[in-house]
Amino acid sequence: MSRIASVQAHEILDSRGNPTLRVHLTLDNGVRVSSSVPSGASTGLFEAVELRDGDKGRYNGKGVLKAVANINEQIAPKLLGLDPVRQAEIDALLVALDGTTNKAKLGRVDK
Repeated sequence: MSRIASVQAHEILDSRGNPTLRVHLTLDNGVRVSSSVPSGASTGLFEAVELRDGDKGRYNGKGVLKAVANINEQIAPKLLGLDPVRQAEIDALLVALDGTTNKAKLGRVDK
């Protein structure tokens, strides 16, 4: 059984030129995967609320460096050593780590 060895988030641009997230996950057996997070109209009803930086000097305030920091500093350390196929447990851990009903602590729109 493989375990999560590393999680690293980065800010990227989506197909419309808007900042969003890409996360690379590496298992202890060397398997490496990545996924990009949808933004804007592509997000679903039960996904975390988008966290935008609000710095008008970067991408008109739409940067996601706060979200990158949340993943790299708060979420990633909690995922290390977990079995990646136990998705329900990982989801429950993420919901508990955030502590809000709409995942607004680690992914929130700054208004």
